Amino acid sequence: MSSDALKKVFTEVLGIGADTDWDTLRYRGAEEWDSVAHMQLVGEIEAAFDVMLETSDVLAMSSFTEAVTILRRHGVSLD
Repeated sequence: MSSDALKKVFTEVLGIGADTDWDTLRYRGAEEWDSVAHMQLVGEIEAAFDVMLETSDVLAMSSFTEAVTILRRHGVSLD
């Protein structure tokens, strides 16, 4: 899988544009990414990538970049 699949999850859940600056997208840094959207993101990421995130992962997922790191740690290849 590619990071495009993760970007698709973020754009669908948060309702943000594909032209988003992914390097700077942060939890609560974007109006759309609040606590409710965060939990929706977690659910959609788990479904899309067939992973079960730990509570520590959910709490640590503070940015798009961190989401990539967490998925890689779970063995998901995001080329």
